Amino acid sequence: MKPLVTKKNNFYPYLLLFIQPIFMASNIIVARGGVEYVPPVSLAFWRWLTVFFILMPFFFNEIIEKKRQFKSEFFKLFILGLTGCGICGAFPFIAGMSTTMANMGIIYTSSPIFIIAISVLFFNDRINLSRVIGLILCLSGVLVIICKGDLTYLINFKFTSGDLWILGAAVGWAVYSIFLINWRSEFSLMARFTLIAFFGAISLFPFYLIEESFFFNTVFNNNFLFWVLFAAISPGIIAFTLYTKVQKYVGASLAGFTLYIFSIYSAIYGIILFEESLLNFHYFGAILVFSGVYLARKIVK
Repeated sequence: MKPLVTKKNNFYPYLLLFIQPIFMASNIIVARGGVEYVPPVSLAFWRWLTVFFILMPFFFNEIIEKKRQFKSEFFKLFILGLTGCGICGAFPFIAGMSTTMANMGIIYTSSPIFIIAISVLFFNDRINLSRVIGLILCLSGVLVIICKGDLTYLINFKFTSGDLWILGAAVGWAVYSIFLINWRSEFSLMARFTLIAFFGAISLFPFYLIEESFFFNTVFNNNFLFWVLFAAISPGIIAFTLYTKVQKYVGASLAGFTLYIFSIYSAIYGIILFEESLLNFHYFGAILVFSGVYLARKIVK
């Protein structure tokens, strides 16, 4: 599917490219704060079930009227729910229990590389030199921030079991992004997202039961309600809806660059909410990331 950027709407898509990560990065707040009160798989499961219940009343009629389309798109919707909500919903929370935020940041920002590779190899997406340079600049900027300007940190980088979980999330997000834009749907954007959230919850349900039976028990209290609602609305409904719009306008490859901007906003959230310091390497890394996005924004004709 070709991007829909034109001279008339040239500004709006790239504005979304910078706005969407504001909400997407709020997932880092959930990863750092929410899992202290709600077990990871439980949080992911109830998050997407809540998204479904919030949206379903608004799109019930459309879904019922298009029940034939639902049957024909069943498999695609399930795969999108499994990858975008199931894998990308639970894996980062599980990873956070056994790895560092730095490791998660480094590994998760590999997702745009997977997106570009899959797009080029399987969907004949075209990529120019400017976008390649932009990708390198973005990745460099993220690494500068994560290693705090000290390259020896990368030399001493150690992997943990949680790193495999976050790597799975990076691949899952790449697959979700590619199929989301290349699988056409008869449903409206939000009706489709409602069904994706439903299948995301369905894919998580067996693992939620396993977690409850053998690992952690969910405590249903005010903390549970707050974190589930926050996760459902900000990094859930708002972030996923805006991401779909970004993809519609600029394509999967460039939309993947939101993850690099995501890393900048995550650092800002850390400063505001967790009293982290803003140092010189933050500025330098941010300049590299935004320069990379600027280069990558050029459309391949």
